[in-house]
Amino acid sequence: MGTIRWLRILDPLRGLFERFGVDYAMMCRILEIKLLMDGRRAPTIIQRSGKNADPDALTNQFIKSLWIYVLLSVVLLPIIVMKINLMFQMSLVFGILMFMVTTSMISDFSSVILDVRDRNILFSKPVRRQTINMAKILHVMIYLLLLTGALTLLPLLVGLFTHGPLFFLLFIVEIILMDLFIVALTAALYWLVLRFFDGEKLKDIINYVQIGLTIGMTVGYQFISRLFNLMDMNIAFAPKWWEIFIFPAWFASSFEWALSGSANTYIILFSVLSVVGPLAAIWMYSLLMPSFERNLQKLASHQARGRKSRTGWNDRLSKLFCRGNIERLFFRFSWDMMGRERDFKLKVYPQLGFSLIFPFVFMFNILHSNSGFAEMRSGRSFLFLYFCALMIPTVVQMLKYSGNSKGAWIYQTAPLTNSTPVYKGALKAMFARLFGPVFVFQAIVFLFIFGARIIPDLVVILLSVLLYTILSFMVFEKELPFSVPFQSMQSGNTLIFFGMMLLLGVLAGAHLGFTFLAYGKYLWMLVLLVLNLIAWKLAFRQVRSDRLQRL
Repeated sequence: MGTIRWLRILDPLRGLFERFGVDYAMMCRILEIKLLMDGRRAPTIIQRSGKNADPDALTNQFIKSLWIYVLLSVVLLPIIVMKINLMFQMSLVFGILMFMVTTSMISDFSSVILDVRDRNILFSKPVRRQTINMAKILHVMIYLLLLTGALTLLPLLVGLFTHGPLFFLLFIVEIILMDLFIVALTAALYWLVLRFFDGEKLKDIINYVQIGLTIGMTVGYQFISRLFNLMDMNIAFAPKWWEIFIFPAWFASSFEWALSGSANTYIILFSVLSVVGPLAAIWMYSLLMPSFERNLQKLASHQARGRKSRTGWNDRLSKLFCRGNIERLFFRFSWDMMGRERDFKLKVYPQLGFSLIFPFVFMFNILHSNSGFAEMRSGRSFLFLYFCALMIPTVVQMLKYSGNSKGAWIYQTAPLTNSTPVYKGALKAMFARLFGPVFVFQAIVFLFIFGARIIPDLVVILLSVLLYTILSFMVFEKELPFSVPFQSMQSGNTLIFFGMMLLLGVLAGAHLGFTFLAYGKYLWMLVLLVLNLIAWKLAFRQVRSDRLQRL
């Protein structure tokens, strides 16, 4: 194993590490091994396509993916450049940064924080616990600094030329403090889960915590603009007590204090919290580290799942939605796989969360900008329910991936001459298990808000999403459900996803247009019903037994 030379930048801090009881040489060696092993894992944002890729070419995939984050950082430049209100500007900047960093950390770095190999391999060796813990902290921080460096490189340079050197230096300090805070906060939430649960249940809950963090950051971002009053382009900070829990405001307040000279009590308090908060959080993290490591061992435990009744929801729904026995069989199979595959849930369930909250987020924005609830209730804001279908293309594409793809041999051993029932069963199970609960919950809430008058519109939306689902299936490459490893995920479908988003907008626009006609929604409902019957027949003509032969 070659030495990772850039780790030598830690050499000036060797004395400080050793003062805390860390074996510096051993720590660097552990870091080298961790980084070497991580180089063989492709990050979520950029997956290497092809099943026969050269293993040597898989090194440093995260480093190679950083250009994507640099590209994403372009959205921050207009906010940095404008000179309206630094508190407003930097609250938006840190809100976006915290969202991007946290979601990337959840998708790619959870395996780093929740790594049990240290305890299994190193704890039995003559290595100090302080050395192992410091290597783990540095392991996470290296990734986060590289990630935030890519996300803030262009904003830092633009800020230097626009606002001067003080802004540049303050921005760097606040970014580092933000990273410390995110690491400590995420680890504290995981520790809380690890403290009270164990075994298989714990692994499921960690997935839900990761999803909850993603949704929470999305919802929290909506509150940032509520910190300000915007009238005639004059933006004023209107502090309230609850804003102490809006973390981006902490890191933005230092700019307002240092560069704009504002001495508001809340500005000073937030500025102090931007320093004290992250340092206190990382101190608490270091204190909880031994307990965290002990509880982390629960991830290595395996408990048998209780046997579930054969006459559950999946069995009843399969009889309701599916025709033949084979289609019912793969409906139940897909239903179970979507509930047990943790990698699948980790990649798909956040999309369900976004679909769950987006209609309400947009409706809340309309409510905030309009004169009142009564006006919104009498309008057509119920069409925001179409946003719940944004997850459909992603989930349809993800149906073919599995962490246990080697089990796809069952397709060869099963007496199948036609793969159509396999695809139909999987699609219907996806629609019933993943989209169904989201739509039912939102429909109930919308009925409560808008009244019984929207019942025909709900039927139209459901038919539109059914059509949208089968069209999504038709545009993506066909592979048997759960037969492809996640390592083979391809990243060349951006245009397809964009086109599907436009198609969803077309369906929503058509619905809106027909509402202006007498009995228009019922006419559009009939058209959608016919289109669904045609599409569900045509979609599977391109699927034949050749898919079974390819395995």
